[in-house]
Amino acid sequence: MDWASIFIHDTTWAFAAEISVRAILMFSMIIIFLRLTGKRGVRQLSIFELAIILSLGSIAGDPMFTEDLPLIQALLIMSIVIFLYRLVTWLMMKYQPFEDLLEGKSLYIVEDGELVLEKIKRGKMSHDEFFAEMRQQGVEHLGQVRVGLLENDGKFSILFFSNDQVRYGLPLFPKACQEITEVKPHTHYACVYCGYTDFLQSAEQICPRCDSCHWTEAINTLRVD
Repeated sequence: MDWASIFIHDTTWAFAAEISVRAILMFSMIIIFLRLTGKRGVRQLSIFELAIILSLGSIAGDPMFTEDLPLIQALLIMSIVIFLYRLVTWLMMKYQPFEDLLEGKSLYIVEDGELVLEKIKRGKMSHDEFFAEMRQQGVEHLGQVRVGLLENDGKFSILFFSNDQVRYGLPLFPKACQEITEVKPHTHYACVYCGYTDFLQSAEQICPRCDSCHWTEAINTLRVD
C-alpha cells in the first residue's frame, strides 16, 4: 500500500496554496450569502431556503479543489443564486399565492381538543410524530389544546385552553393511553385515532368522527407551568 499516493499523489506545494486561496474565497462567499439572507435564513430554513443552502454546497465545493475550474465561474453562479434568492423572496412578500405555491401553507392539526384528520394526512406525519411534538411542548392530553398548527417549516405551534376551559381529552403519553376492553359508567373515553371524547355503551362502540372502535380513558388534568 502506497501511503504517499493515498495522501499526496501528485499534489504540489503550488496547488496546495491554490486550494487554500480557493477555499478561503468560496467560504467567504458562503458567509456573505448567509449574511444577505438575513437572520431567519440561519435560524430556521423553509423548503426554498433549504434548496438554496444545498445548492451552495455544490457551487462552493468543487471549485475549492478542482484545478481546471476557474473561480470566476463559481462566483458568477453564486451571484446569480443570490439574485434569484432576493427576487423570489420579494415575490413571496408581494404575492401570497406565490409564497403558498413555493413553501406551502400552515396546517391546523388540532382544533378544540380533537385531531383534524384530513390535515394530518396532508402533513405526511404519523400520529406518533404529532404526539411527540406536543409532548415536547408540555401537552399531557388533547383536551388542553385549543389549536395545534403545523408550520410550513415543520415546527408545531400550540395555543392552549385556559385552565377553566380545559376539557377531557386523549392522553398523549403511552402509559396513560391504553386501549380499553370494558367501559365504566360516568367515565369519559377518547378515540385513540381522532381524539373524539364521549361516554360509551361498550368498548367496541364506533367513533362518529372517524369510524374507529379503539378507545382509551380520557383525562382532564390541568397544565403545569
